Amino acid sequence: MPIIDFEGNVLICKKGANLRQVLLENEKSPHNGNSRLLNCFGLGTCGTCAVQIIGSVSKMEASEKIRLSLPPHNLETGLRLSCQIKVLSDITVKKGSGFS
Repeated sequence: MPIIDFEGNVLICKKGANLRQVLLENEKSPHNGNSRLLNCFGLGTCGTCAVQIIGSVSKMEASEKIRLSLPPHNLETGLRLSCQIKVLSDITVKKGSGFS
């Protein structure tokens, strides 16, 4: 079972689990400030759950690429939407400081 290192917290999940759901089930959030309340609830349309990932996760699908290519994001940053990620191995997740 993969281990997620999120801001110094160690979380364990099933392989293939959705990262955003795992974080929320463990009372952690990929969102900052008001985006905890104002987000798309995992549909991949708002971009407020963007995180940096170190480790193996599912490949980026077209809808995630489109969202991350629109402001305020940029595909070149390497960020991923936690709501679109399936955890495939041990990973480290780093949350940014945007939208508070």
